[in-house]
Amino acid sequence: MMRIITGKAKGIRLKTLEGDATRPTSERVKEAVFSMIQNDIEGREVLDLFSGSGQLALEALSRGASHAVAIDKALPAIKIITENAEKTKLISQCTIVRDEYMGYIRRNKGRKFDIIFLDPPYASGFYSIALKALLENDILKPSTIIICESGEDTIFAGDKTLESRFLIVKQSRYSKTFITILSPAESEENE
Repeated sequence: MMRIITGKAKGIRLKTLEGDATRPTSERVKEAVFSMIQNDIEGREVLDLFSGSGQLALEALSRGASHAVAIDKALPAIKIITENAEKTKLISQCTIVRDEYMGYIRRNKGRKFDIIFLDPPYASGFYSIALKALLENDILKPSTIIICESGEDTIFAGDKTLESRFLIVKQSRYSKTFITILSPAESEENE
């Protein structure tokens, strides 16, 4: 059973999707992620691109983020995210959008976020595609933190050019899960 770990919605149990269509972030991994970014949450704008149950966006809001956008393409996920946001009383700080991640990024070109959760299905290969799209569509601030949850220690799919556009702030492994925290590398170009 998932729950909000701390903050104003501490202890509230969250619903998850049935079946194996989604893979909720484990409590241990979630706790580790939020301890890594705990000083960077207050007042921030959050984007959760593969939201599933909404637990990462809601945890960030519970800990003081100002607003979160939760994206998922599956209608059952959108229903669960909405239920969880209502249950935690954080719904007023949420924008819940049923959309495919690439469509959302393209339609919101130039909208900046402080924290981005990137947790697609592990074998999807979406990491490098999503990271390129975030760059190309001007979604990142110089201070943006991107938290990638993956099943392997590389998320750039061998793309050295893409890798050069990011700094790996921290990388940790929790059993079969890798957490990679990125920030945009400084660039001479202002794209």
